[in-house]
Amino acid sequence: MSDIQLIDSHCHLIFENFENDLEDVFQRLRSRGIKKLVHACCDLTEIPKLKKISQEFNEIYYSVGLHPLEAKKWELSSKSILKRSAQEDKRVVAIGELGLDFFKNENKTQQIDALIPQMELAFELELPVIIHCRDAANEMIEICNDLSKKGKCPKGVLHCWTGTPKEMEQFLDLGFYISFSGIVTFPKAHQIHECAKIVPNNKYLIETDSPFLAPVPYRGKRNEPAFVENVANFIADLRSSDLFTIAKQSSKNAEDLFKFNLIS
Repeated sequence: MSDIQLIDSHCHLIFENFENDLEDVFQRLRSRGIKKLVHACCDLTEIPKLKKISQEFNEIYYSVGLHPLEAKKWELSSKSILKRSAQEDKRVVAIGELGLDFFKNENKTQQIDALIPQMELAFELELPVIIHCRDAANEMIEICNDLSKKGKCPKGVLHCWTGTPKEMEQFLDLGFYISFSGIVTFPKAHQIHECAKIVPNNKYLIETDSPFLAPVPYRGKRNEPAFVENVANFIADLRSSDLFTIAKQSSKNAEDLFKFNLIS
């Protein structure tokens, strides 16, 4: 067993490519010192599966929400379904993943119509948001600024950070955390490297986004939570630090954001 204690702050394990070896996946992550996982939700239909997997594996906490690429599925009843799901299970620690994605979809109005009610719900329930933001930083910052001016912007994290240092500073000014995935280990990810160097100690998380975006040296393979150690190691090098320090600090930040300590 590893002496390092890590938290994978964003993963997806209910997909088909984990069906045959999930027990092995958990043996590997436990051997690498991963103590907690936040399983992100993309679609309301995933919620029963997330509740079940969190009962099977004690490491798992999860979010409830609708991904921006699923925005067309948002209905009048969606907000009340999310609210009930969050209130019914103490292992729900966030709303999301929500956000904006203009890289694959240009249904801007539809995405915003799904985003705003989820942001409002998170603020109402005092839960953080997990934000997916791709090619939409300016719009996302504007929406968060508007909510902040009204005193109604929830806390949260920009997951799988791919933005610029300037964009990061704007989200940090709004109080958000920044989460780094395996992309930070890619040789050409220069702007993300710079962000990982300068992000404040108390404002970064680490994640895998399994099964996507496996870090070097597993790039191109199925990602899994055990590989979060590789992300942490790379960030340690960028910050002229060590694995133990990065693991301890990022885990504390995740604990502060998701409030695991309030869950028995």
